[in-house]
Amino acid sequence: HVQLVESGGGSVQAGGSLRLSCEISLYIYSSYCMGWFRQTPGKERAAVAAHYTGTATTYVADSVKGRFAISKDNAKNTLYLQMNSLKPEDTAMYCCAASSSPACFIPPLNSATYNYWGQGTQVTVS
Repeated sequence: HVQLVESGGGSVQAGGSLRLSCEISLYIYSSYCMGWFRQTPGKERAAVAAHYTGTATTYVADSVKGRFAISKDNAKNTLYLQMNSLKPEDTAMYCCAASSSPACFIPPLNSATYNYWGQGTQVTVS
């Protein structure tokens, strides 16, 4: 019973790298969008990166552009987020999500359009 299961979070020093993985159940993997969001206490959930299945288009938030990259492995039904040059402000709970709504890729990406969510994995940068 997979649904969405994240892994790869942890603690890292500033400048370091982490790769988050999200294993996704097959029936969800063909959703319109799959992406990563992050949230810190007291702040709204924010889109980090997303992949639009129909056109294989990706979105990366300005705050992480050039440092983070989203990718997927169709053979493993897995979504990845490669995070390089990490900064303390990247500290957050990172959640994998998928959407069955065609509005999922309309900017600004809205977490309310994503209806499948993982439990999240904590990333701490010091």
